Amino acid sequence: MPSSSTPLTPDQQKAQAALKALEFIQDGQILGLGTGSTVHHFLTALGQRVQQGLRVRGVPTSQATAVYARQLGIPLLNNNEPWDIDVAVDGADQVDTQLNLIKGGGGALLREKIVAKAARQFIVIVDQAKRVAHLGLPFPLPVEIVPFGWRTTQRHLENLGWPAPLRHRAGQPFLTDNGNYVADLHIPEITHPSALESSLSQIPGVVECGLFLMMTSLVISGTNNGPVLSRAS
Repeated sequence: MPSSSTPLTPDQQKAQAALKALEFIQDGQILGLGTGSTVHHFLTALGQRVQQGLRVRGVPTSQATAVYARQLGIPLLNNNEPWDIDVAVDGADQVDTQLNLIKGGGGALLREKIVAKAARQFIVIVDQAKRVAHLGLPFPLPVEIVPFGWRTTQRHLENLGWPAPLRHRAGQPFLTDNGNYVADLHIPEITHPSALESSLSQIPGVVECGLFLMMTSLVISGTNNGPVLSRAS
């Protein structure tokens, strides 16, 4: 590990937060398994614990997470089983001072929100740069929309007052694991997140948005001085 005088890279901070989160996992639990680079560190460490005898079962929030978890030997529940999730662990693109989140940079926001809402405890692991005073740009707000009539849905989004370009990958519209599109809403500062979430939910064609409000139990931030824990008040 670098000395205390050497700044950690964002990836090292992510790994630090992920290892700290593992301390909150107990034998016999059902875990929500998030998606993204920070959770990748968590899954790697969890897989090592499983190989050492830890008994857990996971609910993956994406196909990518499911594939990696199976490679690590982490048992998974299927979609037809009732989920009684003890702890969900996931990353975030932004975390504000109230522990509200923007998620969905990887496009898994719908499944991530379903799993987070089903969990008794929702632990978010991030590097220090993800902590912000207010949600908003430079990170846009992902909104998952159905392909049918997407240009009309996009127009409704932009009528709220901000650009909402469709996300693309390799020159084609990005598809979520659910077969939907993602429009990224470019809002300089989200001053009233609850009202915005309500407005978005009323637009036909919107499946879900990347605002995770009043859901977080604990945020673990990797920093140069060790992991910092922030709990919901």
